[in-house]
Amino acid sequence: MLPTIPLQESQVNLDISGVAGFFGGDVAVTAMATVHIYQGRKWLGWYNSPGSYEIAKKYGQLGRTRFWDGLYPGINVDPAVLFELDGMQGPKYRGVQSGTIMPRTGHLAYLFLQECKDIPRSLIRTVPQKRRTTPIAVTVAELSKTPGTEEHPRLFRNATTPLASIPISASIATSIACAFFRDWICFAMILLGMFTSGLSCYVIGTGLFTFAHPKHAEGAPGGDGILLPEGEGEVVVLKGPEGAVTPITRGRFSLKFSSEPEYHNIGACSMLLTTQFLAQLLLVPQGEIFGQIMFLTSLAVSWMYNSYLSSLDRESFQRRILMDQVLDIKEHDLRKYEFGTRTAMAVYVLLELSPAEPRALRKILDDLLPNETPVWQIWKEDVVKKVCSDKHTAEAPRNAGTSRFVVPTTHSLNESDVRLLNTLYDDADSAFNWFYDPSRPSSCGTVCV
Repeated sequence: MLPTIPLQESQVNLDISGVAGFFGGDVAVTAMATVHIYQGRKWLGWYNSPGSYEIAKKYGQLGRTRFWDGLYPGINVDPAVLFELDGMQGPKYRGVQSGTIMPRTGHLAYLFLQECKDIPRSLIRTVPQKRRTTPIAVTVAELSKTPGTEEHPRLFRNATTPLASIPISASIATSIACAFFRDWICFAMILLGMFTSGLSCYVIGTGLFTFAHPKHAEGAPGGDGILLPEGEGEVVVLKGPEGAVTPITRGRFSLKFSSEPEYHNIGACSMLLTTQFLAQLLLVPQGEIFGQIMFLTSLAVSWMYNSYLSSLDRESFQRRILMDQVLDIKEHDLRKYEFGTRTAMAVYVLLELSPAEPRALRKILDDLLPNETPVWQIWKEDVVKKVCSDKHTAEAPRNAGTSRFVVPTTHSLNESDVRLLNTLYDDADSAFNWFYDPSRPSSCGTVCV
């Protein structure tokens, strides 16, 4: 004789539609987006996941035919943007040798800038300086690797792989419990959820994670330049051949599917997820109370696992792929210094970018310091001349308090202008002193010619 199903005489009526609305949504969508970052994740979606309709509505927009556009209306976006592997705007880039100006770079430049901002405080050298107003940092990146025009980075292994056994086991256990007490409706709905979730996770995970960047022209000048964020943010100096800098300024992450550009397989999975949502919404209330509790238990465990996946910092994993695999950046390739004033930082940037044409250095200086008053114009001219002079290296080991700059007598400056100019000259001297300080780690100490 079969055992009596628990709660058979209960008059409790579970509002499955309300509970399903609670256990759905954004965490399921975000969890599904992790399939392209973690190795083997596409094989681990076989559990009764909540939020099937939200997933279907989100990813159904990838379909690019009239049928899919009618079924899942919305703007058709690139898969990489939809899965947050692309889409962020990077800072302005100006090349000092190539003359390239990019008012906005892309997602990889944004990731590289964030990586530079997060350099530990213990690795930042503070520049000795007389004056300190608003401290500002500059990162100097020595780039040497020229990656291929298209590469497929390795994905990460982490704790998501063994943890996936928890929701999968919970879904299997609850379905077996329903079958044991002959609640075939809830048994079938749990299995349907496991099948549609696993199949969708696999299909979406078949997208090949790809890095690509345009090939630079043969004989192109060096790619030395700066990444200049809006406002008063810290600056990044890029140094290296054009082929090593282009991956940051023009490269991108993308996903390549065998079904592109129509993405019929993703559209079909979205339709299957929609069917699952409707079937569970209509049929689960027809099951026994015990079966409904088992169904909700499987959703709850899956929801907790999805919440864990959505809490992982996917941007940090993208940054690791960029820094470790694409660019092959080592710790000594990044040098970060903190200056007491923006003027000293700007002069140091020019020194790092030299040798270069004076006009190109002046444009860099104008980007960093847009001040255009007569005093600033005089100071900028003197700084560019000194940076591009072949004499200032011999003048590097100077006594403290001796300036490399002299206030010109050819300009009619009042007393306050002279004081300001001397203050700016002191900032410039601090940058020169630091650039030629033998204790400063540096890969080069050449001058303009």
